[in-house]
Amino acid sequence: MQEELYPLKFKPILKDKIWGGEKLSKYLNKPSKSTQVGESWEISDVDGDTSIVTNGPLKGQSLKTLLENYQSHLMGEKNYQRFGNKFPLLIKFIDAKQDLSIQLHPNDRLAAERHDSFGKTEMWYVMQADEDSNLIVGFNQKVTPEKYLQHLEYKTLTEILNFDKVKKGDTYFIEVGRVHAIGAGVLLAEIQQTSDITYRVYDWDRVDSDGNSRELHNDLAIDAIDFNMKNDFRVTYNKTQNQSNAMVNCQYFTTNYIKLDSELQKKNNFDSFIIYICVEGQMEIHTSSGKEIIKKGETMLLPASIKTYTINASKAELLEVYV
Repeated sequence: MQEELYPLKFKPILKDKIWGGEKLSKYLNKPSKSTQVGESWEISDVDGDTSIVTNGPLKGQSLKTLLENYQSHLMGEKNYQRFGNKFPLLIKFIDAKQDLSIQLHPNDRLAAERHDSFGKTEMWYVMQADEDSNLIVGFNQKVTPEKYLQHLEYKTLTEILNFDKVKKGDTYFIEVGRVHAIGAGVLLAEIQQTSDITYRVYDWDRVDSDGNSRELHNDLAIDAIDFNMKNDFRVTYNKTQNQSNAMVNCQYFTTNYIKLDSELQKKNNFDSFIIYICVEGQMEIHTSSGKEIIKKGETMLLPASIKTYTINASKAELLEVYV
């Protein structure tokens, strides 16, 4: 007899990075004493980094096992037909104490051909930013492959990149092929396709404690860059209280913003799981199986089989994500 599905919480998978810091433990209460934690993988089905349930009767089971056992009850019918036993999204929090490398991600076709992987379309929601912190997104002028390679060779790439100063609540949609980097001082939530494929093109000439540079992927990157992209990466959205406000809607995921200060009756009409990421305050979710609480820096997966539920809070901000 299978356990009935209920709202699921998972153990964060913490990743030390050369550019990481201490904000994930300081601001989001992640369990680490490291001074270089760069990422907290909240929900992951990446091979070797599968999330483990931390609450309720299914505690200790992996997301992979849940997918095999519950299939469309977890994913939704159309998602299960499309993705099978592969969870399509990877949810992260990222703390950049130093600048991340300048990078980009391949599209589905290149990722499948080269890496047997999904591509990596993603979005960012800034949760905290130090004064004068930047994100690098796209180019600041029309750039040809020849011009790009010339700047890469002379280490003047930053001259043609677009730097945006950011603050809490700023949101960016990063399509495959778009050159980008998270700047020092930024803490953000990232929603992306399940993929760990990154093409690093410039890493600020930094070396690790052993004097080694990180690998660059310029041969792979040059035909993965989309030089014809528009500068439409900034996301504008409403912040109307106690309702879902549209942020990003693409073929890989839909993300809404909810600012909550009371009770909100919800219905799942999407034939999909729904993920809630708490980016401020805390909220309760009530289903037929009981109540769960998620606090700032926590993430919850609501299985597709749960069709009606209530969320409430005296003060909370949430990202609502489904496919």
